[in-house]
Amino acid sequence: MSSFKKSLFLVGIILFIDQALKIWIKTNMKLGDEFVVFPNWFIIHFVENNGMAFGMELAGEFGKVFLSLFRVVAVGVIGWYLHGLSKKNAPKGFQYCVALVLAGALGNILDSAFFGLLFDHSYGQIATFLPDGGGYAPFLHGKVVDMFYFPLFKVNLPQWLPFWGGNSFMFFDPVFNVADSAITIGIVIILFFQKKFFVTE
Repeated sequence: MSSFKKSLFLVGIILFIDQALKIWIKTNMKLGDEFVVFPNWFIIHFVENNGMAFGMELAGEFGKVFLSLFRVVAVGVIGWYLHGLSKKNAPKGFQYCVALVLAGALGNILDSAFFGLLFDHSYGQIATFLPDGGGYAPFLHGKVVDMFYFPLFKVNLPQWLPFWGGNSFMFFDPVFNVADSAITIGIVIILFFQKKFFVTE
């Protein structure tokens, strides 16, 4: 099997896990529901966001549409780049890292593009798949499902600290999903092994 096919296989596995978990969360939990996997460490906490990885977002209707379209273009560019890497016999580790980023981008695009059409809302209720009244949002306006929460520790910042003084700080506060993890892992490995991946002749 060629490295490109292996990369696509990796993308497929991550997408399957990502979407299967999101669909399970969406059809079994109400927004804000949670259960503890490991006390004081790992919690499954159902949230939805309009935007980027780890709950960040662009404000307004235009921001949502722009982000969705940007994701579609980015996935096309990353897919084309991955195919080119296989043709150039680039290091397989680098190809697999790019595949991780591609899978993560695709996973969150599917939420934005289709979840609003396929499910009703999760506010105070468990969402229904293909509800009679239609979904909660039009195409490309769906929300991204997040669930992994790792509140490892909480500290109170000293009063003398500029801007944040007196506030509490939770590490790690953002809630994320499998797709976010794939993107982060791919990028971190590329940065860590960049001298090996980007060898100059």
